[in-house]
Amino acid sequence: MFALTDDAEPAGGLQPAGGQLIRKVRQPLKRVIDVTVSIGALVVLFPLVPVLVAAIWLRYRVSPFYGHERVGRDGRRFRCWKLRTMAPDADARLAVLLASSPAAAREWAEVRKLRNDPRILGRIGRFLRRTSLDELPQLWNVVAGDMSLVGPRPVVGEELDHYGAQVNWYLAVRPGLTGPWQVGGRSDTSYARRVQLDVGYARMPSLRRDLAILVRTLAVPFERRGAF
Repeated sequence: MFALTDDAEPAGGLQPAGGQLIRKVRQPLKRVIDVTVSIGALVVLFPLVPVLVAAIWLRYRVSPFYGHERVGRDGRRFRCWKLRTMAPDADARLAVLLASSPAAAREWAEVRKLRNDPRILGRIGRFLRRTSLDELPQLWNVVAGDMSLVGPRPVVGEELDHYGAQVNWYLAVRPGLTGPWQVGGRSDTSYARRVQLDVGYARMPSLRRDLAILVRTLAVPFERRGAF
């Protein structure tokens, strides 16, 4: 769908003067939409959060919230928040599995996801991940300006190597709560395809496209495809 080239210049550098003007108008408008929608969603969904927090705490006796460093626009690092769906020793469990299972190591290298992930906290964790409810706290990241409602998937520093010469396209925009990857297959999508989707999104910013992605995202919790 999107062709990658060796051009590492951010999207704004390829636009004519008229395109630059449109971009200058689009960016603040996108930010207003991000903040307005996120605050509204936080107000509406606030009663649900204590229920999910209590379920995690009462069942597993672990901190219900989990923050992990991700890379944002212009390479700025920020703490990305989620409801906890993995065991506190998740990194150790992953290391043991990858060292003992070549098949799991190949799957992880390809998509950085595992269908049978030993790190996930039982039924509650699987439910939260399948419905994407674990990402509700990221609405605060959007309000804080770390993320946008729509954008590339937020990545950890080591994942930037996957983008190669295209990394500046990823760094040119805020990562998103949802985006092309989430509505285009989720965990069924290879990492190479995910890079294509992220770069394609950054190359062709569009509020109309953002709206289409947001609408499609509403159906994602009810789909089984790529949900693990």
